[in-house]
Amino acid sequence: MERVQFEQEQMLAELKDLGEKGLFSPGEIKQIIKRRTAFETALVRRIPNKNDYLRYAAYEMGLEALRRKRVTRLKLPKSPPSISDYALTRRQFQIFERALQKFKSDVSLWLQYLRVAQRAGSRALAGRIAARAVQLHPRTPALYVLAASHELANGGMGAARVLLQRGLRLNADCAEMWREYVRLELGFVEALRRRWDVLGISLQDSSDRGRGRGQDPENQGERIDRAEEEAMGDEARGAIMDGAIVRQAIDGAAKALPTIELFQNLQTLIAGYPVPESLRNSLLDHLHARLAEALPRHAAAVALHATRALALRSAEELAGDALVDALRRANEEMLAALDADGTERCPQDELAATYAQFIEEWCRKEDVDAHLKLYLIGSLHALIKRQTKKNTPSAVLLAAHVHLLMELVHLEPSPPATPSRILSIARRYTSTTPMDARVWLARLQAESAHGTAESVNDAWANARHAVPTCTEIWLWGADRCCLSLQSSSSNSWEEFDALLAESMHDAALRDVHQSLLLRIAESIGKRSRGLASTTGERRARVEHVAKRCLPSARAWERIFLALTNPDAEIDEEDEDEEERVRGEEQEEEEEEGLVREVYEYWRGTGEVEEATLAWARWLLVRKKRGDEAMKAISRACGADGGGLAQKWAAIVRGSEEDQEGEGAG
Repeated sequence: MERVQFEQEQMLAELKDLGEKGLFSPGEIKQIIKRRTAFETALVRRIPNKNDYLRYAAYEMGLEALRRKRVTRLKLPKSPPSISDYALTRRQFQIFERALQKFKSDVSLWLQYLRVAQRAGSRALAGRIAARAVQLHPRTPALYVLAASHELANGGMGAARVLLQRGLRLNADCAEMWREYVRLELGFVEALRRRWDVLGISLQDSSDRGRGRGQDPENQGERIDRAEEEAMGDEARGAIMDGAIVRQAIDGAAKALPTIELFQNLQTLIAGYPVPESLRNSLLDHLHARLAEALPRHAAAVALHATRALALRSAEELAGDALVDALRRANEEMLAALDADGTERCPQDELAATYAQFIEEWCRKEDVDAHLKLYLIGSLHALIKRQTKKNTPSAVLLAAHVHLLMELVHLEPSPPATPSRILSIARRYTSTTPMDARVWLARLQAESAHGTAESVNDAWANARHAVPTCTEIWLWGADRCCLSLQSSSSNSWEEFDALLAESMHDAALRDVHQSLLLRIAESIGKRSRGLASTTGERRARVEHVAKRCLPSARAWERIFLALTNPDAEIDEEDEDEEERVRGEEQEEEEEEGLVREVYEYWRGTGEVEEATLAWARWLLVRKKRGDEAMKAISRACGADGGGLAQKWAAIVRGSEEDQEGEGAG
């Protein structure tokens, strides 16, 4: 408590000054002392808590903001600075310094301290904080970026460059740092250009240089090292204006981190930076040359280069003839890569998936002309025909073609294909690639949208036979059965039961079988009128699953959760109130018996701890029978039951907190 007493003594002078200036009343000053004493007491705990420091600092920030507002409102006469003018801000810094003595390894704390110093306008302190943080955490790229940003904002272009270069030596695999380094060099070139324009320094090929967007030439020029500038000759100036420094930065990034994400980030950065058009195009050409060298067999690299014109232009520029030309060039370049031998450029499957994504993206845009969509889908169809003549076409292209035909079936003025044509194409594609699940799924969607009930069932049966281990195909039809189970009184349960039996014929379909059981759990827990309207019917399903379907522990868990879901309430809209009240008690008893039965099945799979915790939680929260819940926990706790007891204690505490919250509400 000596530290608390010391801090109370230190605050007397500033509080006295605040009172004499009339910024805070005596009552407010007493409240400030009380709050600070509480904060200081919290900070001297044996086990420190970072949140205590942050709450203390936030309180002082709010106090300083209030002081500033009152100074402005009261219009106090100008006077020499006094202790209250800076004491509150200084206390914020002291709190962060004390916190960092305890939590030096917390990077987020360093970042918050740096931002507080920057907001307070303490440039020298912010610089020292950044330097200390970088020294302690050399493997944290965000610290280098913030430190370099601080140096750059205060005229230290050389210091900012040194900081980022040092960070890149230690974090060469960080795309964010490479992007910021290229941004720094772009800013240096643009600052020099604007300064030289202001000074009237002319360079060769200056006719194309424009003024940038939204920048102040004088402020930009302040970031330049004047001695370095004076030592430059005309040749050096020309090289800088041509982007030589930026090209070196791009070369370093491409060599250290040759990833598609890096090139995408750099393209976005250069395309949006306010530099002359000729320099922008030159830098982008250089970037894409390095892209071709670094990732010659990467499908995304081919797409990035092909769609360059589409990505670089704004929405206003990319319209009319410009859009048509850019889209045509991108499409033709990607088609040329696909028509070439896959070993020369990149794997055909990856490139085909990239091209399909490109076609789908542009065909789904609402503001793209219908004729352009027909052109793109026609190009896709022509590519499939060419691949069919050579060899088996790519399955991802076939699936994408069917999906797009379905989506554009109502395209005006004329769709690319009629419903009957779509069905014919989908059936032909499944014959061409009978073992690919993507093509079968596309056909199933087409059959569901435009076929008959018989053709849908036949297609689904053929798909399960052709790709038996594809869970997605099985679930496609299983979901339809589940919908029928919940909304009708047909023989959907028998259909689903037959599907479960079919999935047990082969051991390779175990995952498929368990996925089907997870789907049926929801229908078992449903309490709507119709199918499974009574607990007895749902118990019959549970017993059938237990005896005939080999359920896993996960399936029993899902069934238990479905049965105990408080939202799965019975629909009583048309039920007589007296009859409902009379049968309510019996229904609850039967319901509890069913839940207990599922719990025992779940417990029998070996997951005793998980099942017991769920059962005990249900007894405690829903039935308000804590004693019985505790007995279930004691029954499950053996010689090594400490972990279960701890988990149960946490559940009990959470339940008590919820009850207290409801009571307070």
